[in-house]
This record gives sequence, C-alpha cells and structure tokens, in this order.
Amino acid sequence: MADIFKKRFNEIHQQMEYLLNSKESKYNSFLEKNQIEIESNSLLEWKVKARSLLNKACGENSEHYKEFLKNEEAGLYGTSLATLERLKAIFLAAKEDYEGGYLKETRSLIQAEVFDSELEQSMALYKAGYKLPAAIVAGVVLETALRELCDREGIGHGKLDKMNSDLAKAGTYNKLQQKRITALADIRNSAAHGKPSEFSDQDILDMVRDIERFLGDHI
Repeated sequence: MADIFKKRFNEIHQQMEYLLNSKESKYNSFLEKNQIEIESNSLLEWKVKARSLLNKACGENSEHYKEFLKNEEAGLYGTSLATLERLKAIFLAAKEDYEGGYLKETRSLIQAEVFDSELEQSMALYKAGYKLPAAIVAGVVLETALRELCDREGIGHGKLDKMNSDLAKAGTYNKLQQKRITALADIRNSAAHGKPSEFSDQDILDMVRDIERFLGDHI
C-alpha cells in the first residue's frame, strides 16, 4: 500500500506553493502602506492541515512539530506571507526527513524500546505468579503494535480482530500470522475476563515469545 503520509506531504506541499503564488499587494491600514500578502483564511486552512500531518507523521514531541507551533503566528507586525515562508522551511525539513526514512526509523526505535520494557514487565508478573495480568499486559503490547502497523499502512484503527484482518488483507503479513494473532488475542481476552482455565502457563510463555518475534519481524 502506498505511504499515505508521503502522499499527504506532497498534497500539502502543492497547496503551499499555490498559496505562495497567490500573493498580492494589499494596503495595510495599521501600517499605512502596501504589503505583499496572501489570503489569511487560506493560510489558516493550510496551517491546520500541515500541523495535523506533522503531528501524525513526526510526533508531537518532534522538533518539526514544536517549531511549527512556535512559528505559526504572525505576531503584531508580521505578515501572513512571512509566516508562511517560515513555516515552509519547517515543513520542507519535515518532508525531507520523513521521505528519507529518518523519522520512521527513530519512531520505530523508540517504540521498540517501549515494547521491550512492557514485555519484560509481563514476564516479571508471570514469574511473580500474577499470570492473568501477565497475559493482559502482553496482549496490550500486541494491540499497540497492530495500531502502529495500521498507522504505517494508512489503515484506520479499530478492534484488534478488524485491524488484524485489515493488515493481512494489505499484505503486511500472511494468513498464518493472522491466525496466530487471533489465537494470542483469545488468550488476552480470557485473561481479561478472569478465565485462567482457558489457557496454560506455557501458553503465556509462548504468547510473549511469539509477540517478541512478531515485533522483531514487523516493528
């Protein structure tokens, strides 16, 4: 499936260039002189779209997103054109980093560290005799991983079964993996409903092992 974020970067880039080409001289009554400007409502619409994309593609803690927020207001004596030119530099930097794979690689590394920590927590719970919580925590890791893959593929979030089915249809993984994820989800659901008789201790160990392998292959 085509990268939906890459497509969106290109669309918003084209809209930005259209805005820059639409600039015209307008009289500023406050400063009592003509200024080269662009239409403020069109700029606002573009900023909303660009801000949303940077949040989703780069993350709200990324430098790209934070700098965009800092620079999106014109200020007392600023112009809409000057604002867009500042935002253009930030937007193009984000676009280049995203298309180069740098943002996805960093995000994947951070996500992998979080998953590893949570699976370690699952195993610690298991060893301490808390087997139901161990299975539940492992199941949360699995569902979060599916959400991450859906984001990458441009697939909407939903219940675990639907995301699993949609990802298999998109070719992210094969039918065999889809069936195994369904089985792992069944263990998580049994644990969440307090039904330990529906799975064994070995099922929990296998669950953690299979999720680790799945993360290694896909995250």
